[in-house]
Amino acid sequence: MLSLRPQMIAIDLCGKSALVCGAGDGIGKAVAEAFHRAGAQVVGLSRTAAKVDKTVCREVLEVDLANTEKLRQCVKTYIKDHGSFHILVNNSGGPAPGPLLEADEESFFIAFRQHVIAAHTLAQLLLPGMAQGRYGRIINIISTSVRAPIPELGVSNTIRGAMASWAKTLSREWASLGITVNNILPGATRTPRLSDLIARKASSTGSSEKQIEADMLAEIPAGRFAEPWEPAALATFLASPLASYITGVSIAVDGGRTPCL
Repeated sequence: MLSLRPQMIAIDLCGKSALVCGAGDGIGKAVAEAFHRAGAQVVGLSRTAAKVDKTVCREVLEVDLANTEKLRQCVKTYIKDHGSFHILVNNSGGPAPGPLLEADEESFFIAFRQHVIAAHTLAQLLLPGMAQGRYGRIINIISTSVRAPIPELGVSNTIRGAMASWAKTLSREWASLGITVNNILPGATRTPRLSDLIARKASSTGSSEKQIEADMLAEIPAGRFAEPWEPAALATFLASPLASYITGVSIAVDGGRTPCL
């Protein structure tokens, strides 16, 4: 298992401000830390402010992404008082697992609002400022299910695909203004979400969590789970001027697990 971050090429985000959603846990927390180390001024958004590292985020906006009315008002007020952002990272916990046909209508409505509508709301608020400054980066943390649906994640597979299509459309509409829109597709990553999925599958199948984990690892050519800093490293690159000609793409960080191109 890789536990140490390797020495990386210096990426400079000094003078850039970033809004990172889901900054209190997992990949979102790692992204906030990586941006901070690169010199960005980071504002963390989380439904639980106490979980966000205040030494990394200069300010925390406590709001649930599923509450898009409150989200709009909260971020609108922040922009009015402090100015807009150069970078937006859309990141939210995935919908509950389960077979597709067992999901009720409300599960789809909630997930669509929490992911697509929340991202759209934030884009509407931040894009005018990005366009004015001729620099913008929207990075969506989604899932490899965009390319190959994952068993037992019916609602998630559906919503993640919608996010990817939303992002591709947006990327084409704003590229001429120095704004890029890209997706990161993490594979199995050591986060609370992964632990929850393993525990749920163990409970539903009667297998041990150790066996479930072993079965998952057997599907990954790299032979291990990702650490949260690995997709965060890609996010830092995509947020930088180095990635100015990359837009509208989905990049997997999955150890080779996804079976298609």
